[in-house]
Parts: sequence; structure tokens; C-alpha cells
Amino acid sequence: MSQKTSISIINAALDKEPADILFTNARLVNVFTRSIEQTSVAVADGLIAGFGPRKAREVVDLAGRFLLPGLIDAHIHIESTLAGPVSFGRAAVACGTTAVVADPHEIANVLGTKGLDYMLEAAKGSLADIFYMLPSCVPATNMESSGACLGADDLEPYFDNPRVLGLAEVMNFPGVLAGDEDLLAKIALAKKRGKRVDGHSPLLRGKGLDAYLAAGMESDHECIRADEAKEKLEKGMFIMIREGTAAKNLADLLPIVTAQNAFRCAFCSDDRHPYTLLDDGHMDSIVRRAISCGLDPATAIAMASLHPACHFGLARRGAVAPGYIADLVVASDIANLHAEAVYKNGLLVAQNNRAFAQSAAPSPVSVPISMNVAPGSLDFSIPANSTRARIIELVSGQVLTGHSIKTVPIADGLATADASQDIAKLVVIERHRATGRVGKGFVQGFGLKKGAIAASIAHDSHNIIVAGMDDKSMQTAAQEIMHMKGGMAVALGDRVLASLALPIAGLMSEEPLEEIRSCLDTLIKEAVNLGCSANDPFMALSFLALPVIPSLKLTDKGLVDVEKFGFVELFV
Repeated sequence: MSQKTSISIINAALDKEPADILFTNARLVNVFTRSIEQTSVAVADGLIAGFGPRKAREVVDLAGRFLLPGLIDAHIHIESTLAGPVSFGRAAVACGTTAVVADPHEIANVLGTKGLDYMLEAAKGSLADIFYMLPSCVPATNMESSGACLGADDLEPYFDNPRVLGLAEVMNFPGVLAGDEDLLAKIALAKKRGKRVDGHSPLLRGKGLDAYLAAGMESDHECIRADEAKEKLEKGMFIMIREGTAAKNLADLLPIVTAQNAFRCAFCSDDRHPYTLLDDGHMDSIVRRAISCGLDPATAIAMASLHPACHFGLARRGAVAPGYIADLVVASDIANLHAEAVYKNGLLVAQNNRAFAQSAAPSPVSVPISMNVAPGSLDFSIPANSTRARIIELVSGQVLTGHSIKTVPIADGLATADASQDIAKLVVIERHRATGRVGKGFVQGFGLKKGAIAASIAHDSHNIIVAGMDDKSMQTAAQEIMHMKGGMAVALGDRVLASLALPIAGLMSEEPLEEIRSCLDTLIKEAVNLGCSANDPFMALSFLALPVIPSLKLTDKGLVDVEKFGFVELFV
């Protein structure tokens, strides 16, 4: 579809030539007026040609069903779905999502610019339009080993790509407030190019918030409390209300949305795990939740279409109006929104929650292997300096962790796991530069009685992380991750019980999302058979190496007390 105006779209609008499609008996959701209008909608050359009766080559009688704009996710990490851009795009379109603004932060921390190149190239084969914000914090911190470091000079060439809309969440807000030169250079570069700059500042208030905004930040998707979001809204921030798999903030934040300020708010998912995407949906599920919480349906749809389109300058998107791209969703019930048919550029691409096969399969995009573990990195023994050790405590449904000091068993001078206290060993193996570094510690809350679980997804640098009750099981699980060039595994002794290969940077697979989910279900089942009681053990595991979320975390460099923002000894 050509984005430039053609004589054929003008003639179709004037009814001098037949439109390609005419949707009749439609209840149009007008996101400009927040109203529902009974009308016909004409499509020509992939654009909306106009409203009302006219000639058309094909007539689709909607029989009173709703017609609304394709949905847009204002902020997502595609890597969280475990699917590459092509597989993700198919699943998203089936839910009525026709465009997303993604932050490739995860793959950039593994592969740097090669990761950005892969995501940009692979996006060309996606049914949903994928736009990107360039990751601002690679690495996120110096307390773990990442696979890359991206400065302003590395990012600059990518701003020329039409899929790049700006600079992604500047999560190191303390660095901004301290005047970090590299961060300020990235922000200045985005501003110079006329691009957006996304913020990331949970609970930042008062003068600190003023300074953060003065540095150029424009949005935030990390609000937790209504009063926090209200202050940010009053100070000009564009608020993205997040409802993801890991973090759910909609119920707490929705009360701030009014008829006067809704245009400064949008919805985003941030993270969408495979089972959530397949079972609950994508932006459609967020719209349903918002309406169930009392938000006006047309406003809810606008916050998932027009508002993100306007914020990011996505011209001709986010509404059903003459000259707009014909990205459309057909649904019988607006309050219980489910996409019955999805049109992309005026073409039917999905029906009844299933995307159609593309006429020509996209060419596969190569990505470098990202598993570089030093020989001898699988010694997980922990010499005991004391019987008292610092323990990372899982907090159900949260990415933050607790911090306690407990007595651990000692055998032959080595500290061991203890099923009676629900204490497992935890290790993080550096996998980018073959340094041989292995961080070692303990975690409480998985419920494991035996065996081990492992993954190459460990935010933000994605080293190999393993939790287990004995060294042999942990080594087997880690070896399976290395053999697959990345992924997830469950092991008992020298047997691999289940695995999922994620060969794209150790983060994603190009297999259909349904197959990814099936493998994930088997992994969780086998983990449960080992006694695991954590609700989502692999998601919980993935956040135990994130040294920017309180309170105690483990990286390949050691145990981190996040509240002190420094390393601490394992034994007390």
C-alpha cells in the first residue's frame, strides 16, 4: 500500500470509482468524538475512502457489528513473548493489534547493534507493524556482565530508519539527575532528530521529577500509584497505563483518567508472556479490563489506538476516518471486545482469533550465536565461611525480592540447599565473553524438593541463571541451555526432563507461539513435579539477576544489595 495520496483514493471518496470494500451496517467507534455511529465505511488502496453508501467491488455486511481502529501497544518488549517478530506479529494481529511500539532492550543487551539489526530486519515479515524505540540503557548497570555497550554514537545511525521513533525508556533516572554525560548525549541526539524520549521513573516525585522532565523525558509507563501518575500528568508527562503479565497497574491508575485528560493517556502491555497472549489476548484484553473497571468504551479504545498514534507521530493511524490506513477490527460486543475479523491495510488478515498464512513467507533473518561460556564455569560449589547466609526471598506476583539471613546446612565445608527451609542454590553464569565468572547464592520460595531449573533469560543482561537442590542437576540444566544456544530447561540428576530452545539471542524462537507455549507448559509441569510451587517459576527466575529492583539480587559478579546499590558478601 502506498502512503501517498493517489487519484484512485480521491475518486473512490467522490464515488467516481468503486471502492475496494464497502462495510455496510457498521456501528463505527469514532475515537475523535467518543461516539458510536451507524454508517457504511469504504476502503480503497488500503485507506479509508469515506462514509456512507457508494459503489464497491466487495460489500461486507457487518449486520450491526462494531467497526473500530486497529489497536496499538504503546510500549512492549517483544522478547517477553519468547517469540521473534514474525511469530509475535501473527499472534498480535489475531487479537486485533495492528501496530506496536517496541523496545528491543533485551536483545540489545545480548547482541548490541547486531540485535537491533535483527529486530529491524525481522519486523519486515510481521503482519503487525512493528516500530522501535532505541534502547537507552545498554548495559543497564555495571553490576552485571552484558553482551554489549551502546553509546550515543552507536545509536545515531538507527535514527534514520523509518521504523525508529525515538529513545526508549530511560530507566537510569538517577543517572539523568546526576548529569551522566552518555545518557544526556543520547537524549540530546533523539531531540535533535525530532524523536520521542520515553521515561521510566517509578515513584519519582517533586523536584526530582521536575529535573527528570527538564532533561527531556516525555512519557512514563512505570507509575504504580494514582497520586504519582496524577502529578506526572499535571507536569506534562504522557502516561502509559501498563497492564502486562508481570506488572498490572490498570486498576490502581484508571481513576486518574478523565474526559479532560484522557488524550494524554494510553495503554501498554510492557511484557506479554506466551500464555497471557494466547489465553487472554493483547491490547483487546486491556480494553476489556478498562471497560469492566468503568471506563467509557470509546475512550478505552481511543487509549489503545488514537492516543498512542498521536503521541508517537504515527500518521494516518489509530482511527477510522478518510485518509487513514485501513487497519480495522470487527467485533460483536464492544464491552467484551474480541476481534472477530482484522483487516490490515484493507486486507483481511485474521478471523476468529487466528491469523491467516501470508501469501509469501518472510525470508528467515540470521542472528549471531550468543552463547560464549568459558570452560570450567560449571563449578557450583559454595565454600562455607559461616553457617549464616544472605537469602534472596521470592515475593509472589512481584519482581522485587525480600532479603533475609538464615542458617544453611554445611557438608564437607560446603554450603548446600535445604528443602526443609525451601532454600535452593542459585547461580548466574556469565555467557557473553567467556570470563568464567559465576555468581553464587541462595533463594527461598521456589518450593523445589529436588532437581533444578535454568534459563538464559535473566534480566537485564541475560546470563544463564540456575536454581536447584543439587549441583549435578544444576550442571545438567546449564549444559542443556548451552547445547540449545539458549533457552529453558528442567533437570534431575543427569537427565533433562524438559526444555525449550530459544536460539535467537537465548531469548526468542521463530516457532509459532502455540508451540512455544506448549513447550513452556511442559517445562512448568516438570518443575511442579520436582516440588516447585512458584506460580510462574521461569518468570520468577528471570528477575532474580536484575540489580535495579529491590532488594537482594544475584549477578555473575556477585550478590547485590539493591537498596545500598552495591555488592555484599554471601555469608554473614
